[in-house]
Amino acid sequence: MTGMSVRPYWELGFDADGDVDTRRCDRLAEEVAQLGITDLVVFAHGWNNDRAMATGLCDRFFAPFPGLLGEGDGIRLGYAGVMWPSMRFTDEAVPAFPRASAAGEPGAGLDAGTRTALETVFPGRGQMVARLARLLEERPGGASALDEFTVLARGLARVPEGSGAAVYTPDVEGDEPPAMLGEDGVAYCELFATALAGAGECGPGLWDGGPDGLWDGARELLRQATYYAMKRRAGVVGRHGLGPALGTVAAARPGTRIHLVGHSFGGRLVAYALGGLPGRTTVASLTLLQGAFSHYAFADRLPHATARGGVLRADRGRVSGPLVSCHSRHDTALGVLYPLASRAARDDASLLGLDDARWGAMGHGGIRAVDGCARLELAGALKEPFPEGGCVSVDVSSVVRHGGPPAGAHSDICHEELARLVLTAGRIAAP
Repeated sequence: MTGMSVRPYWELGFDADGDVDTRRCDRLAEEVAQLGITDLVVFAHGWNNDRAMATGLCDRFFAPFPGLLGEGDGIRLGYAGVMWPSMRFTDEAVPAFPRASAAGEPGAGLDAGTRTALETVFPGRGQMVARLARLLEERPGGASALDEFTVLARGLARVPEGSGAAVYTPDVEGDEPPAMLGEDGVAYCELFATALAGAGECGPGLWDGGPDGLWDGARELLRQATYYAMKRRAGVVGRHGLGPALGTVAAARPGTRIHLVGHSFGGRLVAYALGGLPGRTTVASLTLLQGAFSHYAFADRLPHATARGGVLRADRGRVSGPLVSCHSRHDTALGVLYPLASRAARDDASLLGLDDARWGAMGHGGIRAVDGCARLELAGALKEPFPEGGCVSVDVSSVVRHGGPPAGAHSDICHEELARLVLTAGRIAAP
């Protein structure tokens, strides 16, 4: 790839069903073998609007790696980016990236970039997107307009009939679909409006009950319904796409150590890829950057239901080295909005879910309910001997701290310290 800060670099492309671009996959496997790559770092983006932005994120994240490698240590490092169809609202600020020129102010209607992204990732639903945009722009009074909006928002993200895809794919056994997708839509608009106000989206304090705030909550319901669909898609692409593709690479050069890194829903993607690895294939390390899925996904037993566990608990053994979850208290997307959108009933937790351990994301509080999981601060993780295996939660709040509402620091991941953490966890370079 021209214009990348690292070499050699490859891209793996997948569609929404996890089908891989076989030409690129075969080329990656062939060249890894030809070049004698000892370690391959594979990075999966979270929500992005297009391939150019996703590639740019890979470029910025990988940029510090060459300068952190030691001289003459026999390491031949390769880099790969996972491209998959996901999206974000273009008015969300991403640190170190300019906001899209077509983006409006946060909390307004749907800007042109977001409308285009919605129409791209949900093909054939352009009329639904247009109606959603009009309702958000006009913000009519009365419950009937909000009811119409919530029906459309949920319909936009629904599983297409006849696709064969699961309606809901929980990260823990027995979890029911989020109430956000089925219960009283207006009530959820109120909950999201309150949450956004508390997070600074609509000014200080709680939502005051005004109609504009209620439509801000409706817009957030659309955002969360969209991200719910992307979360589901990430699992499909990981298990049915990336996992088998990594098997192809491992077969071409069995000695290459593979290190998986994923941001946000890209973290869910690489975690679910473990279950798609063929035979006895393993990866050398896995690092989750602000992972946007349940902090109980790897748990043997749930604290609130000991007969059940995380759906990925058996896949921990597919990582021969550390399985690392980076988390930050400055991540508003995961600390405030994720628990609220994830819970199965409105009365399951406190209003905002701020203290809700049941519905939390590992990118906000780390891995939960896994015996022996080490919990480290970033400075100590980079200074002291790093665990050689098992689950490790690293508090990266000291660097993952910048970003405006509603996502907060969720996308603030391009830091040399995080690059060092990936290299350290993978035993690619000394801390």
